[in-house]
Amino acid sequence: MALHDELTAVQRCVDELVRTVGRLEQQAGDQIAGVDVRRVRTDTDHLRESVALLAASAPPPSSRPEPHRHDLVTIPDTPYDRSLWTNTGDLDDEGLGGSDRHAP
Repeated sequence: MALHDELTAVQRCVDELVRTVGRLEQQAGDQIAGVDVRRVRTDTDHLRESVALLAASAPPPSSRPEPHRHDLVTIPDTPYDRSLWTNTGDLDDEGLGGSDRHAP
């Protein structure tokens, strides 16, 4: 998902949380201590403001995605240097095995 889509999803979740806390506050009434409910409501309001600030500081969504740039590598048609495949003594270090040994 793009950043803008993620922020929109977070905003929707926070809005739903604020609505749910409001319903809880109305339904609970005197059953829950007033200070605790006010603190939760204040926290959810701060969370809503924080998400709004985060969304405002995010870069605007681009109208179209930038094409993914691939760097092209040119492979020449000329033959490779044959000395690359001669036994120079370091073939054992490369995991290719020695010329006097056979694979199992």
